[in-house]
Amino acid sequence: MADAPFLLLSIRAEDEAADDEYRSVMRFGGLDEDGVQRIRLTERALGDVDLGRWSGIILGGGPYTVSDDPAAKTPTQRRVEGELADLLAAVIERDFPFLGCCYGIGTVGRAIGAVIDRVHTEPVGPVSVTVTEAGRHDPLFADLPSTFDAYGGHKEAVSTLPTGVERLATSEACPVQAFRVGANVYATQFHPELDLDGLCTRIDAYKNHGYFAPETAEALKDAARQHRVTHPMAILRAFTRRYRRPAQL
Repeated sequence: MADAPFLLLSIRAEDEAADDEYRSVMRFGGLDEDGVQRIRLTERALGDVDLGRWSGIILGGGPYTVSDDPAAKTPTQRRVEGELADLLAAVIERDFPFLGCCYGIGTVGRAIGAVIDRVHTEPVGPVSVTVTEAGRHDPLFADLPSTFDAYGGHKEAVSTLPTGVERLATSEACPVQAFRVGANVYATQFHPELDLDGLCTRIDAYKNHGYFAPETAEALKDAARQHRVTHPMAILRAFTRRYRRPAQL
């Protein structure tokens, strides 16, 4: 019997960045085109999601930030945020397998009442992530080194988590690099699907989106090349291995 696919939700309007994210999720998640289906929320409405059809849901990153001034948000961003809020309410209620990458920190964080602000931003590039005591006992993080390099870059972050939510990883500049709600709902501030080539693709795609001065793009790439980022991808692979299940008849 075939496995139920994973659902990848993308908020990237830029084709090159969106396609690279899709390929990376397949590659590092050990999936093929039958194993992961994509919805680009910038191009179409989410519609009704029957959770029973999917092994799990992966939300990619992108240029949206939930802490943006509502008046500055485009109609598309407002639509996407509303759709994701409705979906996450169902996901969290059912404790359904979910992995939100970067943007997931803001969307899941808002859904659970975390404080999301711009106090703990990090520049685009490598970041040293430390696994917490709770992370050492988590099935997605337990096999990682106590400290590992990852790629990130974000304008907003979680300052405070609600009681009962497990903080799984941290960094010097950003206190919440990953957390878990219940047993199966995860969010990471860093990118578990991102390697050096993918980071360079995104630097080119988003050099005019306010993450960094456009003229520093090549310097950011050079700085990223000084780090060997291999461990975060294990989180994505652990997620797909843990939650893959047979399709319903």
